[in-house]
Amino acid sequence: MSIDPYIEAWELRELVVRGELRPREVAEFFLDRIARINPQLGAYMIVTPDRALADATRLETVRDRADLPLLGVAYSLKDLTPTIGIPTTLGSRNFADNRTPDEAVIATRLARAGGILLGKTTTPEFGGRPTTEGGHCPTAHNPWNLDYNAGGSSGGAAAAVAAGLGPLAEGSDGGGSIRGPASNCGVVGLKPSRGRLTYSPHRGEAWGGFATRGPLARSVRDAAMMLDVLAGPVVGDPYWAPPPERPFAESVSVTPRNLSIASIATSKLGAVDPDVARSFEAACATMRELGHRVEPIDLDPGAMLVDCGRILICVGIAAIPVAHPEWVDPVVLEMYEHGRKVSGAEYVNLVAAMHNIARAIVERLDPYDALLTPTMTRPAMRNGTFPSRPERYLDELWTWIAFEYPFNATGQPAVTIPAGFSNGGLPIGLQIVGRPHGEFELLSLAAAFERARPWAHLRPPLFA
Repeated sequence: MSIDPYIEAWELRELVVRGELRPREVAEFFLDRIARINPQLGAYMIVTPDRALADATRLETVRDRADLPLLGVAYSLKDLTPTIGIPTTLGSRNFADNRTPDEAVIATRLARAGGILLGKTTTPEFGGRPTTEGGHCPTAHNPWNLDYNAGGSSGGAAAAVAAGLGPLAEGSDGGGSIRGPASNCGVVGLKPSRGRLTYSPHRGEAWGGFATRGPLARSVRDAAMMLDVLAGPVVGDPYWAPPPERPFAESVSVTPRNLSIASIATSKLGAVDPDVARSFEAACATMRELGHRVEPIDLDPGAMLVDCGRILICVGIAAIPVAHPEWVDPVVLEMYEHGRKVSGAEYVNLVAAMHNIARAIVERLDPYDALLTPTMTRPAMRNGTFPSRPERYLDELWTWIAFEYPFNATGQPAVTIPAGFSNGGLPIGLQIVGRPHGEFELLSLAAAFERARPWAHLRPPLFA
């Protein structure tokens, strides 16, 4: 049977479970589509046809098919995620031939769940940009307009899902790196709670607790299904999110009660584009139509945390052992050099300050069931235009990600879902932030919005 490149992961799995589609057909279909489209899109850094076909062949001999939650579902990993037998370049010339002796636990979980690995998606060097360009990776173009960027640092992941090069993608988010690209490309991107996913076996945390990994998908249901596979700590992890009482996938079938929702529409860090503001107001109106009370609050988390964020993220970049700094993308080099100047005492004090400010933000939001914000202050940027010049990067970065990175500091779960388009035809996302460890309720609310404002039929014209 023919395969719709935009088929949702849950539906693809059901076809394989019922025997209407063979895993090898899935692998061959998406590998062929990647071969045709990726050269102009730049979504994949490394394509792994041998691995994909081996995964598919193995799955065709599995007897207990219903026990595999991702049976026959094609997926990708970000090129920051360690994998056995496949290079992990970190988007860097310094690590072009880097191979790790073991792989991330979450990578193993996806394979054991019955997934078919298509390859590693593009990332800016060390995940250090909100656009995927520069460094060792090809530019990740926006599927809706190739002159624009997919975003970063999970830009390849978002572009792949948006262009039908695999229904599921793993990304990582240290300041908006899942949510920004998902917003730019018109897909769902979930940053889970701190401690929901493990960084084992290579580290306990990333960027002082700012960073986590998470799913990108075309629907809330798919994102929830992938989260069920990814979630769970490993003994010894520094952070533990309590397990949900029910699988996250069940959240999409639960209609949320009438909720009290806060909203933040502006930030002192950067002006909100008029198209984004229009889209956000329409999204808030939809939430009210669903029976929820949406109330603007006087809070600017981005401005409160910018000094901490600037230092902590730069130190995270600077901690990477780089043999040849002169090879590093000049934009990312700004972060690397800035981070190298920070003393240990200054770093420790800033981590403490970050946690104290984050605590105040969570306390302010505690009376509410959720928070709404624009995902980003502006739609996608043209390739090669952000920042205006490398030495301006650490000033200009926060103007675009003002609504995203604060919730890396608080550790709250946050999801971006498609909420409209700019006048130029570029996607715009709505960010919903949940209570700490409240992914189930967050996904339930996002799914309700998805039903009220469906977007599955919307596909980039270039790749429809």
